[in-house]
Amino acid sequence: MSRLLMPMGFTAILGGTVTMVGSSPLILLNDLILTSNRALPIYQQMKTYDLFAVTPIGLALVATGIVYFVLAGRFVLPAAATEAAAAAPGSAKYLEEIYGVDYMLFEVNVPADSPLVGQVLHDIESVNKIRVIAIKAAGAGMRASRGDLSRDLDIGPDSSLGVLCSPEHLKDFVDKYGLNIQKGLRVFSEALSSAQAGIAEIVIPPGSALIGKSALDLWMRKTYGIAMVALHRDGETMMEGEHIREIPLEAGDTILAHTTWRALAHLERDRNFVIVTSEYPREEIRPNKVGWAAIFFSLALFMVLFTELRLSIALMTGAIGMIISGVLKIDEAYESVSWSTVFLLASLIPLGLAVETSGTAKWIAEQTLLVVGDMPIWIIQSAVAILGTFFTLVMSNVGATVLLVPLAVNIAIGAGASPALFALTVALATSNSFLIPTHQVNALIQGPGGYRVPDFMKAGGVMTVLFIIVMLIMLNLVF
Repeated sequence: MSRLLMPMGFTAILGGTVTMVGSSPLILLNDLILTSNRALPIYQQMKTYDLFAVTPIGLALVATGIVYFVLAGRFVLPAAATEAAAAAPGSAKYLEEIYGVDYMLFEVNVPADSPLVGQVLHDIESVNKIRVIAIKAAGAGMRASRGDLSRDLDIGPDSSLGVLCSPEHLKDFVDKYGLNIQKGLRVFSEALSSAQAGIAEIVIPPGSALIGKSALDLWMRKTYGIAMVALHRDGETMMEGEHIREIPLEAGDTILAHTTWRALAHLERDRNFVIVTSEYPREEIRPNKVGWAAIFFSLALFMVLFTELRLSIALMTGAIGMIISGVLKIDEAYESVSWSTVFLLASLIPLGLAVETSGTAKWIAEQTLLVVGDMPIWIIQSAVAILGTFFTLVMSNVGATVLLVPLAVNIAIGAGASPALFALTVALATSNSFLIPTHQVNALIQGPGGYRVPDFMKAGGVMTVLFIIVMLIMLNLVF
């Protein structure tokens, strides 16, 4: 520790800086606590904590956060972001608003005695106004709308079907053939997840080689991996059951089709289509690189936990290894950088330095501690926690900790409290950064989540208060 307290009587001999804790004048010195008998190094006055000593406090804070958002999340989280996501292109709400299509994704099982067994896809889809976009036969692999699912495929016993249709038509289909509806997606939970597939808007441009041909002529689902579910022409939307796959395509037609994002990425390079849907996952899947990814991830984690290397160097080593081994392309790494976050965090560096080097932070801390000097120890500890929370909003948590720990230790000694407990209070309080998006993690989720500063203040304000209360209670109970 850089500065410690000593009784006022030593001033004439050793010199130092005078500060006040309530009505008691104390001297700030370097490295030593001077008592009436001897000088002791500070590390002999404070106990050390084990690596997992604060685990009970961390678990209590995690539990508090989970309970808070489960109970109050619907009140404090921004509803605007949820509504915007619900109306995003390709979503069920968007399709219903723009095209009047109320299709949803369902999974049904075909019993062995169902009349559906042995029938061909083409014979049942248009009649029942449904679209089968994935099939998994008993004991066989999965077939989905990616080139391995065609209209001449027959349905076997105990098969699972991924069906896209309206709830009304699904009920008629299930009742007619004695099928079983699954609650949610089970067999197709991964293949038909929003990260893998969805409904896309595709326009037929002038000059396309597809003009004059129907989806049946083209074997569109098998050839291109897209399953047409609606056709929009001249302001009118035609859906499954209106023989849309038998209608010759015209320039300007908009096709609503269920497809995998990988197939859609290939169609973007096909001049016969114009892809309207632009926001969808484009990450290239590289399952053959899983081994390399695991190796370099483990290496980075090992360096963080068991070496003295800086965290940034350890993680950069893992990232470089993944680029060299082909797990990640350099362009993908560059595009994944959120530059708004980089500039936000970069601008906080000079702000934090200015607050620290100008003496502003030190002055605020000393004045605050002088005010609470005569109060009970728990109030002084609360003031230290609040100071740590405040400083971590405008400067790095490391800088705030380095600044406040000496002051907290000094005030603890003067007040007759545990210096180690006050130092730990600072260490935890400087992680209480939920109020505004100045912390790295908050800044990273601000853009993708569409959050604003008022959203953080609304949800994080209560969380900040809960963090301080639970932290102080657990610190005094455990230590």
